Amino acid sequence: MNILFYVTCFGAAVTIFLWLRDLRIYGRTGLPNYRRAALRGVIWTAVASAGIAAGWFGQSFVGIGLVLAALYMQGKDERERIWTGEKTLERFLGAVKTKKRQ
Repeated sequence: MNILFYVTCFGAAVTIFLWLRDLRIYGRTGLPNYRRAALRGVIWTAVASAGIAAGWFGQSFVGIGLVLAALYMQGKDERERIWTGEKTLERFLGAVKTKKRQ
């Protein structure tokens, strides 16, 4: 194992965290763009997992490329602005006020 494999694993963990954060925000607010981001997060998490598999089998550059592509594409989804004056930890964890759905 070289250092790129560990970087790949960390990037995949970040991808999973961002997907779960989008899922939590959608569950609490019901905003449609967060729903789309959570659904696409499943795809990007699978791509990042494929990057870990590629790194495990000795293709370190392919693995890191897949993880970086997944992180880039996950950040391209457009989302509503939901935070106004919250602190950094609340934003990091995805804590938003619960809204009633119609």
